[in-house]
Amino acid sequence: MTTLNDSVHWSAELGGGTRIGLIQAGRFRSDAGALLGVVPRTMWNGLVVDEIDGDHRLLQALNCLLVETSAGRVLIETGIGDRIGEKGRAMRRYEGPWIVPALEAAGFAPDSVDAIAVSHLHYDHAGGVLRVDGSRAFPRAKFIAQRAEWDVALGDNPRLVASYDQPELRLIRELGLGSAADGEAEILPGVSVIPTGGHSGGHQGVLIRGRDRTVAFFGDLFMRPWSANPKWVPAFDDFPLDSVAVKAELFGRAADENWTIVLSHEPVHPVGRLVRDRDRFRFDPSV
Repeated sequence: MTTLNDSVHWSAELGGGTRIGLIQAGRFRSDAGALLGVVPRTMWNGLVVDEIDGDHRLLQALNCLLVETSAGRVLIETGIGDRIGEKGRAMRRYEGPWIVPALEAAGFAPDSVDAIAVSHLHYDHAGGVLRVDGSRAFPRAKFIAQRAEWDVALGDNPRLVASYDQPELRLIRELGLGSAADGEAEILPGVSVIPTGGHSGGHQGVLIRGRDRTVAFFGDLFMRPWSANPKWVPAFDDFPLDSVAVKAELFGRAADENWTIVLSHEPVHPVGRLVRDRDRFRFDPSV
């Protein structure tokens, strides 16, 4: 196996020949109110006072995971990518290396990736599948999203498709539909996707099970530490009641089974565990 170098934000041996590394593929900014949804500002302002900017936006990391098993390599998430225009880049204050140079800096060639799993098809999770010239960034990799997510992403509901870049998704449709998941599926031994819904119609989480440790990535159901409260859902969630229900179930299992959790957009402390706290949960970053 290739040695993970210091450019990886975090790495861990999970046992049985499985290991994982967190690679941040740049950063961007999102509206604070939209990220906290219906939660009153008086309840969350103190949590973000050190990072909120003059436009009331928060810094969001694009956290991706590279998983190595004896059967191959899986990349989880691809970030915004390099095909975003200057207007979009400036509007979102997108900066930093996209997934390909970030992966190469960590010591891995894009053509060594066997599979890509994205939690959903929003532009900030599936944007790095293609290079700027339109060629495949990961030429050998099969692409795993839920078939239900493709149905929503390429649909015509103006509310549901607002966060999708449909022209880009049409370019990768042939690549993605052939390997789409229909429900829970094992990508490689020990690496599985589980449908969750909530944030989007076909949103999925990813579980990585080693001999000694399980790592969970819940995508945008768990963006930042405050998302540990199942009732704190962002305005971006298309099906918020589903988010509340599935978060309560999954988070309970994660807490009881002591899973390691990786947050999708947390820039500083993205890795931790869930702890039960009365009728909710608390994110503990002390891994």
